[in-house]
Amino acid sequence: MIKMILVPATGDERDAAVFAAALAVARAFDAHIEFLHIRVDAVALAATMTAEGGSGMMVSGLIDRIESDSDQREAAAKAGFDGFRGREGLALADSSSGPKALSASWRREIGVEPDWLVTYGRVADLIVFGRSGEGNGASSGSLEAALIDSGRPIFLPPAAPLAALPDKVAIAWKETREAARAVTAALPFLARAKEILVLVVEEEGAAAEPADRLAAALAWRGCPVSVRRLAPAAEGAGEALLGEAKKAGAMLVMGGYGHSRLREWVFGGVTRRVSQSAEIPVLIAH
Repeated sequence: MIKMILVPATGDERDAAVFAAALAVARAFDAHIEFLHIRVDAVALAATMTAEGGSGMMVSGLIDRIESDSDQREAAAKAGFDGFRGREGLALADSSSGPKALSASWRREIGVEPDWLVTYGRVADLIVFGRSGEGNGASSGSLEAALIDSGRPIFLPPAAPLAALPDKVAIAWKETREAARAVTAALPFLARAKEILVLVVEEEGAAAEPADRLAAALAWRGCPVSVRRLAPAAEGAGEALLGEAKKAGAMLVMGGYGHSRLREWVFGGVTRRVSQSAEIPVLIAH
């Protein structure tokens, strides 16, 4: 059950699409949305930037510039939150008092963005993240930290505002613990789906039975389930999975693969690819 959704409020123009996606999920599950803005610690950042030398006047000027930029970003994030909440009629609530209409809350912290996202993310049911890439939005490092260290699933919306969740779910299946955890994390979405597709990118010597076993298990949920075996695209497994899910009009569920020590993405770069530019909603769990 999804009842608490965490959303980074960065003050970037891409917040609007992230907020809309969080609302689409919240409406589907009558959930609360917690908006989190993380303000940089200007003193700590300036100290890091001038660690190899610099006068007190230089450090002081740098702190002032960082604080000014942080003021603007925080103001933009709060204005975006207030405007969105007002337009969508979301009640402001800092605690639960039983079943009620959709609600939202605002949180502000100072410090390192990935650390606070992990801290808040660990008590949320779902984290809705904007796509990593150019701009001032939450960084790819924050996305990576939240995915690997929070223990919670990440929902990545498409760039265009998401008005409602798709009623089809495609599962990028690979017989690994990460893929299994992703399926478990996606159970609330699977329960409301009208169709489930199990997508398997064919690999030489790989058995077909694991995908068939997953499909048989999911069939107990009472909705149509089918297995589609895909030939690898010239661009890699990621393109094959994304292309098939997009063609079906489905949300994609997949395992997020990485090594916590080296922070290197594997699985043919699929995780990195979908985190940057997938044109469909994606749910990732590690």
